[in-house]
Amino acid sequence: MKRKLLFVALGIAAIGLLAGFGFGPSMGRGAMDPKKLDRFVTWRINDVLDDLEATPQQRQQVLALKDRLLAEAKPMHEARAQVHEQLTQMWKSDKPDSRVLHALIDQRVEEFRALAHKAADGAIELHGILSPAQRAELAEKAEEHHREGGRWHHPRE
Repeated sequence: MKRKLLFVALGIAAIGLLAGFGFGPSMGRGAMDPKKLDRFVTWRINDVLDDLEATPQQRQQVLALKDRLLAEAKPMHEARAQVHEQLTQMWKSDKPDSRVLHALIDQRVEEFRALAHKAADGAIELHGILSPAQRAELAEKAEEHHREGGRWHHPRE
């Protein structure tokens, strides 16, 4: 049960970081703007905290955690265009250097790994912020979310 709760909390903490922070398409329009991502993640977190009947102190702690994790992800997002440019230049070259390509991939994988570890630490921190009843309710919400296909929708912009 503890492992399951940790997985759920990690999923919540990592949503904006690993799935939507400009590392892939956003509703078919390219990378998500960091400000839009912040609004979306804040909206989702506040919605969940409302359902959990979080105290003002819990809300403040969770939103501070969100801000910290998004700030940790920002450098990766900002490097995205440069990485794409490097990949494009390699593709256009007469003879791409596999060592350079592999080094670039290894660097990005390590950056993602470090970010995932920070998200995991954030999930553990979130676990300590919430009460056992709130964690159980959050686990139930996460299970329902996954049964429904794992999609959340943006609030109207």
